[in-house]
Amino acid sequence: MKCAAFTNTTKINQKVVSNYFYTSSKQFLLNFFLLVTLVFGTANVGIAQPDGGKIFKQNCSRCHKLDETKLTGPGMKGVFDRVPKPADEWLFKWIKNNKEVMMSGDAYGLKVFNDNAKQNMDVFDGVISDDEIKAVIAYIKNPLLPVDEKTTTVTEPKSPQDKGFSTFIVLLVAAISLLILVAVLGTIKKHLQDSVNAKNGLPATGPVSFQQWASGNKRLVAVLGILFVILLAKLTYEGLMTFSVDQDYLPAQPIKYSHQTHAGKLQINCVYCHSGAEKGRTAGVPSANVCMNCHKAVSEGPKTGKAEIAKIYDAVGWDPATGTYSKPQKPIQWVRVHSLPDFSYFNHSQHVVVGKQDCKNCHGDMATLDEAKQVSPLTMGWCIDCHRKTEVPGMATNPYYEELHAKLKEKYKGQPITVENMGGLDCIKCHY
Repeated sequence: MKCAAFTNTTKINQKVVSNYFYTSSKQFLLNFFLLVTLVFGTANVGIAQPDGGKIFKQNCSRCHKLDETKLTGPGMKGVFDRVPKPADEWLFKWIKNNKEVMMSGDAYGLKVFNDNAKQNMDVFDGVISDDEIKAVIAYIKNPLLPVDEKTTTVTEPKSPQDKGFSTFIVLLVAAISLLILVAVLGTIKKHLQDSVNAKNGLPATGPVSFQQWASGNKRLVAVLGILFVILLAKLTYEGLMTFSVDQDYLPAQPIKYSHQTHAGKLQINCVYCHSGAEKGRTAGVPSANVCMNCHKAVSEGPKTGKAEIAKIYDAVGWDPATGTYSKPQKPIQWVRVHSLPDFSYFNHSQHVVVGKQDCKNCHGDMATLDEAKQVSPLTMGWCIDCHRKTEVPGMATNPYYEELHAKLKEKYKGQPITVENMGGLDCIKCHY
């Protein structure tokens, strides 16, 4: 028969062991949570580093190539040897606000301006951050290009832009791992408690319900709940921000038409095929009859031979053997690439004729691509950024704007007159 002192000692030991494992488990979980937060928070900093290549392609590639090819602006090859030293510092100031550099009397900056038909480079101060400018400079210095951009052709359909490794997924995996660890430690604690009870002739502990566990771990449950709400809100926000944003969308077309061959090698002007760009709201898909202006005589292409041109003949009912339109006609089912919401108004002629914008500013350098793809995001923020930094051309030489121009010059002394200054950010201009 056990004495009272021995029984009391056993109960005390049992309580001490139980409390020890409860406290240790709880402390371990909190430490683990802090460690996971620290590790993935640090990893998130790494993930969030600016992508110089992506920024260059979105903001610079419409005017500059990485090789010596000259577009609107000079090619980037050898730029670090050409500019004043230290090159990185000068390029940073030039990219951030080239107008300030020229206004300071910088001789090389004025030379670049004069050598490139006195065309103003975009001012990126306030458009991209200092870290993003540094990332672009690093990319120009060491571009990670496996092949020459100029000769790259794309033939396979491409899905909308890959957003990379999601931070949300990382944190979700961390949260799931934490819950699994909680369950494992809870099981270990129960087995240890059952072992102590078995040695002291006490019944085994019953299963712990979720409510009982949550009641005993209120702080941990609160932390996990807050984390879940934050992750859910982040996922919702990211999903809404990418809704209908199809940057890099490249659908397969019924005919493999090469822009690189026509706009690049043959130097055919964009508006020869997309004549609506200078006349109205839409640029339009060219009629197959436009294709036939040349392809009555040209029946074989340099890349696809006769196969793709034969599809044009089939669509218009052209018989190359007899030189007549003697066959049934059928429409070409082109797949639309660029699409704006119905509540957004955009007029090509306003931008091309009045605004004197180059097609590549929105569509990228089509002369380097085969099939058309959506180069720009076409989001409202992207359009607003363009209106904020794009100067209004021709105001000084157009008598119609003489009075308005004088008022704007007085209002914005020493500043370029941008589309924003003329009301280009008014909601009613694009949404009515």
